[in-house]
Amino acid sequence: MHVVILAGGKGVRLRPYTTALPKPLVPIGDQHTILEIVLRQLANSGFTSCTLAIGHLGEIIRAYVGDGSQWGLRIDYATEESPLGTMGPLLTMRDRLPETFLVMNGDVLTDLDFGEVLATHRSADAPLTIATYARKVHIDFGVLTTDDSRVVAFTEKPSMDYRVSMGVYGLSRSTLDNYTAGLPLGFDELVLDLLKAGNPPHAYEFDGYWLDIGRPDDYDRANAEFTSRKQLLLKGA
Repeated sequence: MHVVILAGGKGVRLRPYTTALPKPLVPIGDQHTILEIVLRQLANSGFTSCTLAIGHLGEIIRAYVGDGSQWGLRIDYATEESPLGTMGPLLTMRDRLPETFLVMNGDVLTDLDFGEVLATHRSADAPLTIATYARKVHIDFGVLTTDDSRVVAFTEKPSMDYRVSMGVYGLSRSTLDNYTAGLPLGFDELVLDLLKAGNPPHAYEFDGYWLDIGRPDDYDRANAEFTSRKQLLLKGA
């Protein structure tokens, strides 16, 4: 069971916390980093090997993680010399990846069972499996529907329900066969290509705890909630 963790971003939205540290290494609570929590969860879910795709401040991640033996993992590295998008780094390491593997962002705080996502991907026989989460968006305005300058419908401060990507994916290596290593490839481009080809991704629906630590507000919330969520996030790890 192999996982690729995408940890090469600059974490611009999380500044100033990421001025001197890569985003996966910002501390959560008093003793842990996001990346350490993720690695412990992966090992507990049955993963044995991991490739860390690093770029910005990647040498700090390499020094912190090492070979992964402290978590019972075999960890190697792929360095991103220039921005390649979400999926682009996978193309440069395609030849050393197994046929099915997990891909995830390095800044996700969740109690998702990563092993189950990969098992579901394998059984679904899909090119890509996307872990999804239900989000409700509240609109603070009255929403108008217009047609030829006429108001034809009105809703006062509606709520809209969406399923969003959690930044965790099951992927088959053959899905990457038609793309060129060294060129950028975004997650959005891959999904749209699969839909256009009539080969849609599989959705893994999850309704547990999930927090994408992308902004200072998210990071502050993660730290505020970590003490009460610690046993949930690190159960068995």
